[in-house]
Order: sequence, then C-alpha cells, then structure tokens
Amino acid sequence: HQMDGLVIGMAHRGRLNVLVNIIEKPASLIFAEFEEKTDKDNLSYADVKYHLGYSNSRMTTSGKEVKLSLAFNPSHLECVDPVVTGSVRARQTLIGDKDRSKYMPILIHGDAAFAGQGVVAETLNLMNLEGYTTGGTFHIVVNNQIGFTTLPDESRSTLYATDLAKGFQIPIIH
Repeated sequence: HQMDGLVIGMAHRGRLNVLVNIIEKPASLIFAEFEEKTDKDNLSYADVKYHLGYSNSRMTTSGKEVKLSLAFNPSHLECVDPVVTGSVRARQTLIGDKDRSKYMPILIHGDAAFAGQGVVAETLNLMNLEGYTTGGTFHIVVNNQIGFTTLPDESRSTLYATDLAKGFQIPIIH
C-alpha cells in the first residue's frame, strides 16, 4: 500500500484505452498527436502515434499519489519488457528501495507474443539475478487466440501460452 509508482509495458492492442482511462493522458493530446499538431522538435514526432508513452500521477482512494508510466513501445513485440523492468530497477536503485517495494513493473502481453517471442523468456530468466530483480513483475496475458495470422495450435507446443512461466515457477491464474 506504500507503492510510489507503476511502470507499464504493452503492445498496441488496448494501448489507447490504457493511455486515456488508466494513465489519464488527455484524449485531446492523443488526437493532436495523430493530427501532427504537437511539438515538431519532440523526438517522438515521427514515431507511430500509438507507440508513444506517457507519465502521470494519480491519487489512490486513500489519498496517496502514485506515479504511472506507460513506456514507449517499439514495433517489435515484447521488446518493451526489459525496458520496463530495467526502468523499474533503476528507479528502485535511485531511491534506495532495497526491498523492491516502491515501484512495480506491469507487462501486458498478447498470448502469441508471450509464448513466441524470445525476449519474454530472456527477461524472465533475469528476474532473480541480483543486478536485475525488481521484486516481482505483474504479467497480464491477453488470450485473444490469434497471433497476427497464426492460430494457437500452429504457434506453440503447449496448451496455454502461459506455460512458459511454469519453468520459472511463476504463479499462473487463468
């Protein structure tokens, strides 16, 4: 209950919804970015608009201010995962958060990307190493049953996309 912030990483599905309804990025700003009416000196100007991130603070029901950030996302699925976990680890280090309880990474994955992108397993493999641990990452895997053009039975050898997490003894809730 004493968390200072959350850093979220996700691909494009649902991203605008998270920006407006969770991070509270003004919809007018998003529309201005799509219409290219924002600062042209900004380095993100030329990027795909739904790749852009945003940071904001929100007040909890108990009156605590919590910082929320949605990381910028590259076109390559899941490449944002180590960026988000590294960002959280850096924040923890900067504030001396040795018990890793002040910031938490949240990663939102598509089912096919979670099972099929090697960067997911690589990032999970770092989770308990002293120089990389964040104290835990909350993963949400959206089971949309299709990875771009590939059906589940053509994309993995396991029943569930989340079966990868079993190898790391990560609790899975379906």
